[in-house]
Amino acid sequence: MTLAPRIDRTRRTLVQGTGGLALTLALPILSGCAGLVGPRGEPPQLYRLTPKSTFRKDLPQVSWALLIDRPTSGAGIDVPRIALMRSPVTLEYYAKAAWTDRATRMVQGLISESFENTNAIGAVGPEALGLRADFLLKTELREFQVEYFDGGVPIAHVRINAKLVRALDRRILQGRLFGAKVAAAEDKIGAIIEAYDEALNQVLKELVIWTLETGNAEQQQG
Repeated sequence: MTLAPRIDRTRRTLVQGTGGLALTLALPILSGCAGLVGPRGEPPQLYRLTPKSTFRKDLPQVSWALLIDRPTSGAGIDVPRIALMRSPVTLEYYAKAAWTDRATRMVQGLISESFENTNAIGAVGPEALGLRADFLLKTELREFQVEYFDGGVPIAHVRINAKLVRALDRRILQGRLFGAKVAAAEDKIGAIIEAYDEALNQVLKELVIWTLETGNAEQQQG
């Protein structure tokens, strides 16, 4: 059984006005907690993703400290609900499944855990801890949804824009965009979460390696 019929909808429509092309957002009409419960009022099944746990052995061992800023994101993505798109201009949510936290908080924690799993950096953590650090990793969660408009196959799409910032003067040192798409084995929530996890792990691996190598090069340059 597919998940398609049980969704709530947030539709974004392009309209032509006197000032040119404008983007309008129509909020979904919900009753009570309908956005997070099934038709009989049962609570949603909760899911979380995993950090990247395996890295190559020759990563640079760094002595500098890194803080992980909470990612920014559009309001439609930064929710506990699991997003899906049936076209490039519609945003919907699975009605009986949700993340354990808001998407940006979950991803922030997974980024930090992924760095810890490298065993290449000892001082790393979320910016909210207020610790002194050499670098700050600022990210934007641009894509974090399942897409059905590529032949009807559910595809998990994750895209993160990252900037490495020097903590001393908040100067952006370098930036890079990381993305991955993974097709789910079937249109069922278990397979869809697995596809999400694989896509995010691909992004986390590249993001962590790039940050360590970039920060190390900047530190050596003095």
